[in-house]
Amino acid sequence: MDKTLFEILACPLCKGEVRLAEDRCELICRPCGLAFPIRDDIPVMLESEARTLTADERLGGTP
Repeated sequence: MDKTLFEILACPLCKGEVRLAEDRCELICRPCGLAFPIRDDIPVMLESEARTLTADERLGGTP
């Protein structure tokens, strides 16, 4: 994913910072508890496409 694009992205719900997951296939918003997928190097920033983070992920574990 383009680094410039990543720097301007924000969570569509809380407008907060998103972080790139270690496996680089998701953008994580811990305050909202969501992981937004990245498909073909394009972030899909739709709530309906996001998955809910596990308890460990929300607390700062993996990713």
